[in-house]
Amino acid sequence: MKSIKILMAIMALLSSTAINAQIKNTKTESVKIYGNCQMCEVTIERVGNVKNEAEVDWNKETKMATITYDANLTNPDEILKRIALAGYDSDQFLAPDKAYAMLSECCQYERINKKEAIMPNSSMKMESHSNHGAEMGMKNGEKPAENMETQNAGELQPVFDRYFDLKDALVQSDGKSASTGAKALVTAIGKVKMGELEPKTHEVWMVKMKALSENAEKISESTDADDQRVYFSGLSQPMYELMKLSTAGPTVYYQKCPMYNNGKGANWLSKESSIKNPYYGSMMMTCGSTVEKIN
Repeated sequence: MKSIKILMAIMALLSSTAINAQIKNTKTESVKIYGNCQMCEVTIERVGNVKNEAEVDWNKETKMATITYDANLTNPDEILKRIALAGYDSDQFLAPDKAYAMLSECCQYERINKKEAIMPNSSMKMESHSNHGAEMGMKNGEKPAENMETQNAGELQPVFDRYFDLKDALVQSDGKSASTGAKALVTAIGKVKMGELEPKTHEVWMVKMKALSENAEKISESTDADDQRVYFSGLSQPMYELMKLSTAGPTVYYQKCPMYNNGKGANWLSKESSIKNPYYGSMMMTCGSTVEKIN
């Protein structure tokens, strides 16, 4: 029996060495990922591992994971987001409630940090302000929101504000200002504290954050408004999905230019009901229409 265990350990070491050999520009970090059992270990490692890009080795006793990755292809945040979407919290990212609920009973670890970092689901009843005000993120004397499916933009407000700044720059066909605005947007995206987002917004943010960052970075790298508009179209769709969930303030208008992209059309968000087209600027300033009001 002892010889079999030794053989298995050697095989695991050789396998790990082989995988590491395929990962270039190697960096390694240790992070805490919450889970319980062998099944958790299989899932965490399967979801975290990407051939030639990343390897995760999780210890169910210590709850610590060693992450080895190609720094030119990925980063620990991207790996931990995938693991969170599979239902496993880390100190950096919390799993969506739905993903956690789908875990097998033996895998449902105690979510100690969950209570402090994320507001409860809308289905939970508040017995009294004095007992539950802190848990619901309310100040003393405030009334609970009538609809917990949406929340005040709060943590995402700087992201929305920088998006509107960028949109306004493209309306003016000002590529330099658009580049500056996109850089500010990338910074705002990076500063979002995911644990403070309402659960549904948190879930969408984890899925859409990469598209937001990549398109904003592409815009920031150019000062040509026409080039920037290509990526602005890709930026506006995930921004719309987040704003639908996270806005509890002034009306926002979801608008569409039917002619952009060879007649395929493209959308954008605006704080104004009047059409000011960011895809053509002064060439066709009023081309488009409002397709939805977001309250």
